[in-house]
Amino acid sequence: MKTRIPLIIAAFAAALTLTACAPNAPSGNASAGTSAPGAAGTASLADLEHVHAVTGAPDSDNLLLATHQGIYTLSATGDLTGPIGGNRFDAMGFATLGTDLVASGHPGPDTPAELGSPNLGIIQSDDAGASWKPVALTGVEDFHVLTAGEDGVLYGVGSSRPNIVVSADGGRTWADRAALPVADLALSGGVLYATTEQGLQRSADGGATFEAVPDSPALALIEALPGGQLAGIASDGVLWRGGSDAGWEQLGTVAGRPQALGTSGERVIVLDDRGVVEYAGGETKVIL
Repeated sequence: MKTRIPLIIAAFAAALTLTACAPNAPSGNASAGTSAPGAAGTASLADLEHVHAVTGAPDSDNLLLATHQGIYTLSATGDLTGPIGGNRFDAMGFATLGTDLVASGHPGPDTPAELGSPNLGIIQSDDAGASWKPVALTGVEDFHVLTAGEDGVLYGVGSSRPNIVVSADGGRTWADRAALPVADLALSGGVLYATTEQGLQRSADGGATFEAVPDSPALALIEALPGGQLAGIASDGVLWRGGSDAGWEQLGTVAGRPQALGTSGERVIVLDDRGVVEYAGGETKVIL
C-alpha cells in the first residue's frame, strides 16, 4: 500500500521504529525507469534492504513488495523475484489503482531523467511494473503515504508537509484536505482512516474532517480489509483486526520491529523479523 512519515507520530516511531528507509533485513537506490535497468532475477529478503509496503497484485495471487530497490514479486510458493522490469528505485509510497500501479520515492542511478530527481513525484505503470511514466509533481514531491479506494480515488501525504491530499484523476491533480499529522492512511468501506498521536481517526467526507474512533487500539500501521474492516499494528506490536462497529480481535504479535503491513483479500501480511508472515483463516504462516 504505502510507507510512513518518519518524523511524525514520535511515540509510534519509538515503539515501532517507523523509519522511512532504515535497513532492517529479516531472519532489502531506487528507479522506476525503463532505460538501462538493473538486472532482475531471483532474490532474497536481504537483497531488498528495506520493504516500505506490501500488497496483493491486481491480477494474481502474488504479493508485491515495494522496496528500497524497486518492486518485487512474491509468489504463493514463496519465490521472490525482481525488481520487476529490472527497474531499481526507492518506492517510498506505493498503491494499486485498479489494475495500475502507482508509486513515489527517489530515483536510482539508472532512472530516466524524465521520471524526476531528487523526488519521483507520482509515477504510474499500466503494465504491471515493467515500465513507468511520470504523472505529476515530478522532481518535487516524495509521498510517504499512498492509498487508494475501490472508487479509484487516491489519497496521500507527502514528505514536505502534513496535509492529506486527494486525487480523483489517477494522481494528475491534487486537492488539499485536513492538515492532520498522520502515520498511515487506509480507505475501507468508504471511510478514510488515519493513525495519529491522538489515536485512530476516521473521515466520512474524503479527508476534510476527522473524528476519533472510540474504543480502538492505539494503531500505528493500518490496511483495509473487506467489509469495511481494518488490519492494524498497535504501538505495542499487537496485530489487530476490526473496525469501528465490529469490535477488535487480536490476531497475534509481531516479532521485533515491523517493516510493512499489507492485505490481500482476507489475508493479512506482516513483514517483521520473522520474514513475510501471513495471517489467514486463524492460521499464521511464514511465507518467506
